[in-house]
Order: sequence, then structure tokens, then C-alpha cells
Amino acid sequence: MTTSSITPLKPAVRRVAQHLVDGLAPQDIAAATCLAPATIRQYLRQLRASLGCPHRCRPPVIVHFLFASRQATPPRATRPAPELAPQEHRLLKAVAMHSRPDDIAAAAGSTPAYLPGALSALLGKTGAKDATQLIVLAYGWELMTDERSRTTEAGAGAGAGQ
Repeated sequence: MTTSSITPLKPAVRRVAQHLVDGLAPQDIAAATCLAPATIRQYLRQLRASLGCPHRCRPPVIVHFLFASRQATPPRATRPAPELAPQEHRLLKAVAMHSRPDDIAAAAGSTPAYLPGALSALLGKTGAKDATQLIVLAYGWELMTDERSRTTEAGAGAGAGQ
């Protein structure tokens, strides 16, 4: 993904994007906005296309792309960042860049069988309720700042998985 190929978000798509950043799942966005689930799915397709996200990437990856492309501003951290071990930091970045469990595990340097326990431990350590909130918190704590520049300059499309 390069900065020049990113399309500015339309207002309705930007609102859906903000709901993702706020931690709502697509079905919850539909309920909160009184829009049909099919409309939310269409907005998510437009959002992925505008950001250059891989087809079918999951909300944590979309949120990462939103922050990395500066289409959304991460919230300020309300608590200090936890100390992450190198393996935990690799897992954090893998969750931000990949949607498929096999791809996340490979990027984190682990096996798919290890992934659920490792992700659960990381969520517990950070106080995140799910992977999307984990990415939001990581950006708020500036744990992804080096990833932000690499993603927008070097391109993340090939490494972002589906």
C-alpha cells in the first residue's frame, strides 16, 4: 500500500471506519447505524478498496491499514503500554498484518496450534477485549510506529494475507 494509491474515504465509509476503530463488529455497526447488514458489507468492501487492503481482510487488519495510511487517528493511550517480549511484539505485528490464522502464526514465528493461547495471553496482558482493540491500543501506545512507516512506504498488500 502506498500513500499515493489510497483513496480518501467518503463520509459514510469514514463513519463505518470509525465504528471499527471504536471496536464495533460489522453486525454491531449495522445495529448502531440502523443500516442493513448488506449496506455495511458494501461499505466495508469500499473501505478495503480505498485502503488497498487485501480482499476479505479482517477488522484488525483494516484498522491497521486505517492508521498506517493516516485515514484514522489512533486514540491517545489512557494507560501505560505493557512491556512486550520480542515474541509478543512479533505476534502483535502479525495480527495487524494478517487475517488467516496460519499466516499470523507463520509471521509470528510459531505454529497454528500455539496461536490461540499466545493471542489470548497477549490480549490479557494488554487488557484488549479482542484483536481489533489490540491494534487500536498498540497504535495508541505507539508500538506500531515503525510498522506504520514500513507499511506505507514498502507496501503491505503482499504481506497482509487474506
